Amino acid sequence: MLFGSMPGSTGKGAGIFAEVAKAGGVEASGPYTAESYDAAALIVLAMQAGNSADRASIAKNVMDVANAPGKKIYPGELKKGLDLLAKGKKINYEGATGVTFTDVGEAEGSFLEQEVKGGKFKTKKQR
Repeated sequence: MLFGSMPGSTGKGAGIFAEVAKAGGVEASGPYTAESYDAAALIVLAMQAGNSADRASIAKNVMDVANAPGKKIYPGELKKGLDLLAKGKKINYEGATGVTFTDVGEAEGSFLEQEVKGGKFKTKKQR
């Protein structure tokens, strides 16, 4: 048997992201596609939270928009998240990959363990 791993998630946001990406003509299954989407979304949300595009402001606010507490925001709900932040509300950006940051700002990433069956990769589990 042949096994491998790649970044990815099997959570609620992953399914929503697949639909949003397909509607936008984007192939969602590539490595780091969902993570790139989430990174861009977090930057935009952190800019709104700090009311600034300044690097220091983004860095200061990114963990606040990515972690609980707050209204969960999934792929395709960026406007909803921006509107909530503009009203002074808290959000918890779940995104495509179940985004969470540790206390020191490290992303708690997830990987898919895959097995090759019939010449194709099949996801066994998420780690």
